[in-house]
Amino acid sequence: MFASRAVSTIARRAPVRAFTKARPFTSSVSRYDSKLNVPGKIISYEEVKTEDDLLPPGSKPTTVPSDLEQATGLERLELLGKMQGIDVFDMRPLDASRKGTLENPIIVNGAGDEQYAGCTGYPADSHLVNWLTVSRDRPIERCGECGNVVKLNYVGPEEDPHAHDHGHGHGHPAYEEPKTFADYVKPEYWYR
Repeated sequence: MFASRAVSTIARRAPVRAFTKARPFTSSVSRYDSKLNVPGKIISYEEVKTEDDLLPPGSKPTTVPSDLEQATGLERLELLGKMQGIDVFDMRPLDASRKGTLENPIIVNGAGDEQYAGCTGYPADSHLVNWLTVSRDRPIERCGECGNVVKLNYVGPEEDPHAHDHGHGHGHPAYEEPKTFADYVKPEYWYR
């Protein structure tokens, strides 16, 4: 009761011109750099050569931009690839038709220093997801629940200054893996 009286009192006291003037819901500042983009030009996935090619053309004035007109960086690269049927980040599920072994592991592609793989067991969905971490230093990992073995297939650049650093750049100390029970197992039992 009190709220409805307060709203009607405020509405009577408000000036009429505040409600009659058309106001947009959104507003934006448009900026254009002629060196980076040609307005309205969307390049194909094959034409992307540098990071500058992943800057969008933007939308026409007074329109709301689409994802393709405003996406930048890796998101833009993924959109351009999807438009041509290319799965840039290889989002297919891992092979679940067999159980990975040390002699024939399930291959996990990765372009970074580390990659995560979710194991749901063999046959598929026989246990909850166990996340396995494979890296360039330790490319083989075994699921503790079902024994499934995955192996990293590194597909990134050979010389990546940020990956596989080992303390030789940027002043960071080398990463030392924490000790576990596996460190005290005899070397002849290792599966490396």
